[in-house]
Amino acid sequence: MKNPEELFLDYLARKRLKNTNQRMIILKSFLRQTRHLSTEDFYLQLRKKHPGIGYATVHRTLKLFAECGIAAERNFGDGQMRFEVSYHNQHHDHLVCTACGRILEFENQQIEELQREVALTHNFFIQDHRLELYGLCSQCHTNKQ
Repeated sequence: MKNPEELFLDYLARKRLKNTNQRMIILKSFLRQTRHLSTEDFYLQLRKKHPGIGYATVHRTLKLFAECGIAAERNFGDGQMRFEVSYHNQHHDHLVCTACGRILEFENQQIEELQREVALTHNFFIQDHRLELYGLCSQCHTNKQ
């Protein structure tokens, strides 16, 4: 199995796009991320060390990561597209706090099995899925009371 850098370089070659130093800086920084970042959040973080990299370059590069399977684009209903590392990530679902925007990842085998059972019952073949639960995180719930 190829590593993310090899996947990205192969993708660029197939699409006849240039491999630039800026793209590789963005890739290395992105692969270290543990959060779901909007382009703007990632750009602001990145420009502290690399002020010569522009917003448009970051945005286009994140889109390329999503196209080649290194990143997943996520929309949690707040109007911002976010990106998360998806290369070799196990499937997971999300809890999204509607007050503070915190996003928690979770895995639950019972939910996964139930989804497979529902699909089988309906003679349906799942190719992909996502589960997002919206509500209040414990801190926002406590503050609201």
